[in-house]
Amino acid sequence: MTAKTVLIPRLTIIGVGLIGGSLALALKEAGVVGEVIGCGRGKPNLEKALELGIIDSYKRDPQEAVSGADVVFLATPVKTLATVTQRFLPGLKPGAIITDGGSVKGAVVRAIEPLLPDGIHFVPGHPIAGTENSGAEAAFSTLYHGKRCILTPTENTASNALALVRQMWSAVGSDVVQMSLEKHDKVLAAISHLPHMVAYALVNAVGSYDHYEENILEYSAGGFRDFTRIASSDPTMWRDIAETNRDALLEMMEQFDVFFAELKADIVAGNSDKLFDFFQRSKQLRDAIL
Repeated sequence: MTAKTVLIPRLTIIGVGLIGGSLALALKEAGVVGEVIGCGRGKPNLEKALELGIIDSYKRDPQEAVSGADVVFLATPVKTLATVTQRFLPGLKPGAIITDGGSVKGAVVRAIEPLLPDGIHFVPGHPIAGTENSGAEAAFSTLYHGKRCILTPTENTASNALALVRQMWSAVGSDVVQMSLEKHDKVLAAISHLPHMVAYALVNAVGSYDHYEENILEYSAGGFRDFTRIASSDPTMWRDIAETNRDALLEMMEQFDVFFAELKADIVAGNSDKLFDFFQRSKQLRDAIL
């Protein structure tokens, strides 16, 4: 494939926000997509996506939006993915490929695969990229540069469909890897879902502190704001993730509880050596990933 080879003649993006919009922009910039059709619930957002050149046209009805599509990319909250798929399936042409960017894979695959008729392919995927912003205006073409994209094919995933989706993500600069559904959900519970839960809980804890009359969040500086940036993410998306990846997330929350309790006990005991060791271990682990 060269930079000017059209990999996907007609692409439909359902959910033209940060994830879907950035994919469309990146594919256009790489010259590997033909026509891009947008679909979503909010007309103002679709109009903005059209104005910004993210999409070439849009349809409000999912079945109309996927007509003639070679690939359909789902970028809506994970609990809506199966419902949306069921709505547009009758409009798909034979051989069409459905893929997604959902942060949970097990529940999504279990909901979508039983819906698929013969000749329609599903390639579960998850680009590990994002910001706290949402909507078409948040999209940018370099979001996926140098980021990993995880594909979680099942025994039902067609090899040609998997190959095309792999090429699609490679074309936008992603490092594509494959893993099982279970491993994906456990890994993401650790590196993404738990940090979001901690950030949301921290902001609520500090914001609810009522020892003083004023809101002490007004005193927050760089450290607090950097750490809690992800608590500005879409609440609907994170509600759905917490519910659909429940078991893996609870396992990691229990793991976090163990270490937080250790830290609390060392502070209570005033154990300087243990506190230093705790912080030193964390620093070494954090530094190793940079």
